[in-house]
Amino acid sequence: MCGIVGLFLKDPKLEPQLGAMLTDMLITMTDRGPDSAGIAIYGRPEKGKAKLTVQSANPDADFASLADDLGKAIAAKVTGQVKDTHMVLELPEDRIEAARHAMRDLRPKAKVMSAGEGIEIYKEVGLPKDVAARFEVSRMSGTHGIGHTRMATESAVTTMGAHPFSTGSDQCLVHNGSLSNHNSVRRVLRQAGMTFETENDTEVAAAFISHKLQEGAKLGEAMEATLTDLDGFFTFVVGTKNGFGVVRDPIACKPAVMAETDQYVAFGSEYRAMVNLPGIESARVWEPEPATVYFWER
Repeated sequence: MCGIVGLFLKDPKLEPQLGAMLTDMLITMTDRGPDSAGIAIYGRPEKGKAKLTVQSANPDADFASLADDLGKAIAAKVTGQVKDTHMVLELPEDRIEAARHAMRDLRPKAKVMSAGEGIEIYKEVGLPKDVAARFEVSRMSGTHGIGHTRMATESAVTTMGAHPFSTGSDQCLVHNGSLSNHNSVRRVLRQAGMTFETENDTEVAAAFISHKLQEGAKLGEAMEATLTDLDGFFTFVVGTKNGFGVVRDPIACKPAVMAETDQYVAFGSEYRAMVNLPGIESARVWEPEPATVYFWER
């Protein structure tokens, strides 16, 4: 079943409240997905710097001296902040790919959750309220973000199987639904050089959009391509450095509601996810049309 939330802030005054608002929205969707939860927060990029967010099942061992070890491996200054089972590493923007490759040798059991100038992804097994509390998401500020509560139907309940999935720089995707042709699409993407960490069909959708963007497509074009190349029932919410987008399959049997005011654009699998947002009573509220791409960028 699963629950999706998203929030794109137009008003910078709301940025300190982004984490708190998204947390409330996510917890409201708990009964749509109690198995695991995840959230992507986009902060304002710091010029010349990037972030690498990693996860470990054994953080005490994997995170000890990691910033120093990684700094030596890529010949650059690296700092890090541990947040429960995740660690956010900050490093020069031009060393981000080198850092990703170095992590495979330095900490082979640690998993990269996200990489980019502004994105941080936190996800774990457990109820949304517990996952959000572990990472103190409610205290985070940012410009926009998306979240997901999962009810696993096609794969095991694991941290790596939780959403969001990030397969490109400052890009992530959450999904409600099921793809019927994900295995064939995965084979094509592997031949094109894409790599996969799980058997989850949502990771295929994320990689599909990443591949389209790498080929030069704009976000709207990449999302439109899902309507012809991906088969199944789906609602995708995609996050990028500058904004977020929404697309539903042509049948659109999965629930989705959007709301827009002068201060924000919000998405929820159900309207109740948005009832506590400021000014929601005067928002323009609508159900996104089938086979239609919506996206907002700065």
